[in-house]
Amino acid sequence: MSKIDPTARVEDGAVIGEGTEIGPFCIIGPHVVIGKNCKLIGHVHITAHTIIGDDSTIYPFASLGTPPQSLSYRGELTRLTIGSGCTIRESVTMNAGTVAGGGITTVGDRGYFMNCSHVGHDCHVGNDVIFATSATLGGHAEIGDFVFIGGLSAVHQFTRIGPQVMVGGVCGVRDDIIPFGLVNGQYAALEGLNIIGMKRRKFTKQRLATVRGFYQKLFHGPGTFAERLEASRPLAGEDPAIAEILDFIGKGKRPLCLPAIGK
Repeated sequence: MSKIDPTARVEDGAVIGEGTEIGPFCIIGPHVVIGKNCKLIGHVHITAHTIIGDDSTIYPFASLGTPPQSLSYRGELTRLTIGSGCTIRESVTMNAGTVAGGGITTVGDRGYFMNCSHVGHDCHVGNDVIFATSATLGGHAEIGDFVFIGGLSAVHQFTRIGPQVMVGGVCGVRDDIIPFGLVNGQYAALEGLNIIGMKRRKFTKQRLATVRGFYQKLFHGPGTFAERLEASRPLAGEDPAIAEILDFIGKGKRPLCLPAIGK
């Protein structure tokens, strides 16, 4: 049985999973689906066509599925989907999608979203991410699995962040970040590879050495970046991570985050 506090307002049509607890003063819209064994602690607002997976915990004043902050929005019923096992802390906001952007915002499983973090409309966020306090995504951003975004950092709309990236605190991310990248600075610059994260993903010393060598050739070797990129393409077969980085670069339509000049 689900447990709903008498002060909560759950609209007709909402679906509440078995074992889910809806705390005091929550507002749940008529098109919302909440999975099993979730816990909404109190004062949570969920609207639009929002689906939340099992075993998620949502803290007070989170607002999920609210209209996209886009001047093109005309009141359409669009979607937000959130995976299972997520922790959504106080005052987190996640907007539904826009028709022009595909109509859906997606968030994967096991995400940890600290207080005041924000997922904009039409974003696609992977699994096992961590957004620190006030980490913010503009619309249409794409975030890979195991990404960490530091506190007070903001990601420009349409930007892609590859899997296993670490973004330092108070960064403005304006350019695409390669998988496994480590970025820092007022305007994010590439500082190297996220070695700590790679070790946590069980990269061996040999793999780390191989990918580091590739990184040095690509970003710090002689010649222009375009020349180094072309020369690096045959290295794709040396490690799956190298192939993933090259594939990510090849699919890019925006500028790539590069090391700061002179570093």
